[in-house]
Amino acid sequence: MYFRFGDEGSVRLLVVTILVVAGLSVNRLLGIYGNKISIFWHQLFNTKLGAKISKNINVVLAIGLSIFVLVYVIVEIALKTPRNLISAGGLAALILLFYITSVNPAKVKWRPVFWGLMLQFLFALIILRSQGGYDMFEWIGNRFQEFIKYSDKGAEFVFGANYTDHFFAFAVLPVIVFFSTSVYVLYYLGVMQYIIRNIARFLAYALGTSPTESLNAAGNIFLGQSEAPLLIRPFLSRLTKSELHAVCTGGFATIAGSVMAAYILYGIPANHLLSASVMSAPAALAMSKLFYPETEQTKITPSDVYKMSKGPERNIIEAASSGASQSIKLVANVAVNLIAFVSLLEFVNATLKWFGTRVGMEKPDDELTFQFICSYVFWPLAFLMGVDTIDCRKVAELVGIKTFINEFVAYTALSTYIKNAQNLSWYEGLAHNSTNDTSGVFNATWRYVNGDIVYDDLNITLIGGVLSERTVVISTYALCGFSNISSIGIMLGALGAMAPSRKSDLSLVVVRAMIAGNVACFMTACIAGLLYEGEL
Repeated sequence: MYFRFGDEGSVRLLVVTILVVAGLSVNRLLGIYGNKISIFWHQLFNTKLGAKISKNINVVLAIGLSIFVLVYVIVEIALKTPRNLISAGGLAALILLFYITSVNPAKVKWRPVFWGLMLQFLFALIILRSQGGYDMFEWIGNRFQEFIKYSDKGAEFVFGANYTDHFFAFAVLPVIVFFSTSVYVLYYLGVMQYIIRNIARFLAYALGTSPTESLNAAGNIFLGQSEAPLLIRPFLSRLTKSELHAVCTGGFATIAGSVMAAYILYGIPANHLLSASVMSAPAALAMSKLFYPETEQTKITPSDVYKMSKGPERNIIEAASSGASQSIKLVANVAVNLIAFVSLLEFVNATLKWFGTRVGMEKPDDELTFQFICSYVFWPLAFLMGVDTIDCRKVAELVGIKTFINEFVAYTALSTYIKNAQNLSWYEGLAHNSTNDTSGVFNATWRYVNGDIVYDDLNITLIGGVLSERTVVISTYALCGFSNISSIGIMLGALGAMAPSRKSDLSLVVVRAMIAGNVACFMTACIAGLLYEGEL
């Protein structure tokens, strides 16, 4: 830093240095004062006096935060961008609907619901309304994109220089392998355990949820719905039904880091994907406890849950090899599911189009397709999330695809709109760049034809048109989860294998958990719609 300071590389070096020094310092302090801190923590929160103090602190914070949020919404949103208040109405509608349809409305504890929403709001406030927070997440997103691009070298070595000719198979899937390998290396080094354990403790304290469901929710930020429950595998057979429901909801409401890396390659905004993945953890716990409140007493102590050991690997090379080997199943699962569901969707659409022609629904007008049906069924939901009215049908299609097919197909469709917007920006830039060109070839005029954008000066058609920047951001949050029908089987298979004695209980809660996971994503999208005001 002394040699050269001020460029991006020096900022990166400074950030890493601070993190390493902070980590080593905390580790050293815990080594010296760990026992004293544990005794103090136990006396503070596990005694009657400590519990009373903790409760009073929670009440004061809740009142103060409620006043802050109310004043902020009135001053910064209601008076400046009242259109965003539709998203607040969406939040209220979803909470009311879940309360009415709760398994036991009388037993609902509002602490996890309140703090789940508050954590979402505060996090969104940092990234969507704070220049510093936005820049920080944009920087992290750019570094993440830079990191996953190293998988290109491996793909090129195996598949040749023209590997991008088959972009998904030879460019996207290798990213999953590379990221899985990196996660296993971090597990071997103990980094993942440290991060997940402390996020879990924070969630458990703030929301009042049990250690097991909090640890699973924290793990879901980085891991998939099949991998995160491995963190609490010894306790699965002893979980209450509400805790099982929370574990399933956490898996449905989030996406794995490896899959998120693949979405970034498709052009989905990395900073919003990262924030959506974090925001969905408290949202999943909040919606789970509203939809399936706790009525039993958990029997598992925090000290047992937070003992997260390293993997069985003996060195970092073996850890990397294990990560690569374990990704085979995930890569195969993603590939075969996409082949199956895209093919099935095409067959369903062909059948619906045939029926549509019987009643006059055919080109150049609207055709009867699965997407067409979803565009009307989920239109009210898209509107309540705060999507621009002109884009509601398109977002409703994406929500339907995500729920009934999977989020990968939905994000692929969203990436088409993003690329169309980039192409349109390029086209309009041609007119600006050719102002000194006497030929005057490019006027950069275009028109909508049956929902597609047609360039007047070039033989180019943007199929599907474009979405506004606000709509793209809200859609990114709404689609960020594994909550779809096909994932129900994956969840039952994974958890059923880990806890065979709980298969019947899992079957009872898994459908409700999938719905709760979906709504958690929609709640996150509503928060984004409430606070989004444009590019910072």
